[in-house]
Amino acid sequence: MINSSEILQTIEMIDQQHLDIRTITMGISLRDCARSDIGDACERIYDKIVASARELVRVGGEIESEFGIPIVNKRISVTPIALVAESCGSEDYVPFAEALDRAAAEAGVNFIGGFSALVHKGFTHGDRRLIDAIPRALASTERVCASVNVATTKAGINMDAVALMGGVIKECAELTASSGGAACAKLVVFANAVEDNPFMAGAFHGVGEPERVINVGVSGPGVVAHALRAAKGQSFDVVAETIKKTAFRVTRMGQLVAQEASRRLGVPFGIVDLSLAPTPAVGDSVADILRDMGLSSVGAHGTTAALALLNDAVKKGGVMASSHVGGLSGAFIPVSEDAGMIEAVQRGALTIEKLEAMTCVCSVGLDMIAVPGDTPASAISAIIADEAAIGVINNKTTAVRIIPAPGRAVGDVVDLGGLLGTAPVMRTSPGDSTEFIARGGRIPAPLHSHRN
Repeated sequence: MINSSEILQTIEMIDQQHLDIRTITMGISLRDCARSDIGDACERIYDKIVASARELVRVGGEIESEFGIPIVNKRISVTPIALVAESCGSEDYVPFAEALDRAAAEAGVNFIGGFSALVHKGFTHGDRRLIDAIPRALASTERVCASVNVATTKAGINMDAVALMGGVIKECAELTASSGGAACAKLVVFANAVEDNPFMAGAFHGVGEPERVINVGVSGPGVVAHALRAAKGQSFDVVAETIKKTAFRVTRMGQLVAQEASRRLGVPFGIVDLSLAPTPAVGDSVADILRDMGLSSVGAHGTTAALALLNDAVKKGGVMASSHVGGLSGAFIPVSEDAGMIEAVQRGALTIEKLEAMTCVCSVGLDMIAVPGDTPASAISAIIADEAAIGVINNKTTAVRIIPAPGRAVGDVVDLGGLLGTAPVMRTSPGDSTEFIARGGRIPAPLHSHRN
């Protein structure tokens, strides 16, 4: 059992070290909303989301006030819309996104995830229609987030989907050029996507999930960095133990919030995702943690090793604190959302190539990366392919959230606002990947996938 005395121990972390609950996310199954008429289906989707989540924001606010724990976001994830929409005969799936957006606004949440398709082994007609609708859907809605899973360790990489997504991302950027290509910040391309991720933009409610569920994402880069300052100059054994103990305390707080939200809403508790999710605020940075391990800057030689230790220690501490750790759980390295990452890019200490190496050992992948607006779609597809290969070979989740910022060049800055932060435009490789991407087909699953 968890009691409030455990939370009292975290007051300093909350007040001074940016500790918070980053999100309470309610997952909602929409499988029973599939209908042949698109208007009927959209109405049922709207009604079910509003009925299910109408108390989410209120309950989150109550918990925040009673326990003194900041809960930054309240969010919703739904069944991948490609699965729900395929029963209708419509060629245009944008109305589904509009229904999600209206429901999210009515529920009072800031984001709703699940305008998604799972195409790691191939496309259905519904998958194609949804992917075609993504640019217009994200450009015309405020709260809707989209994701596409293009690869798994079991299936390999669907290179036709990879090629398609390069063009989709470019179109997203062009349709929102006035805001720096902001629609791209609401679109994630995955390998090995998980069904219980509470974080946006990649959250969706998987087909193996219950009717409704509460998943909580905690955060605490500032807390870990503060703890490591007390271990300055000590061995990596001490560093790992310090991170584990800190992750334990953070996860216990997350589980308390998840259990309280579950009890008050009458919705099953799913998982705690203990990812270290940074913000643009100074002192809330994963890059700061790596510096506190002894690196002059993120991007210096040794960065990948330091990140590997951090990610592993966070997971070990978390699983001791909760039997229901899930989602992505580890360390996020989004450039635009981390003040230390931004500073390293602007000084030339951190490149896309180094970030790619870091994604081999972190929670996700190339996240919130801005590149020049004239970057070809084939280059974006090739970046996705590289990240998918890392995920498939290493049997881990990887993802790409990339912004080809219209009219921007290397060295420019894209201000995306709020938690999305500020993205310095980064250099891409001058090489040409057009012929490689044009091959299509599927990169086969690796040998080690044949385990059953």
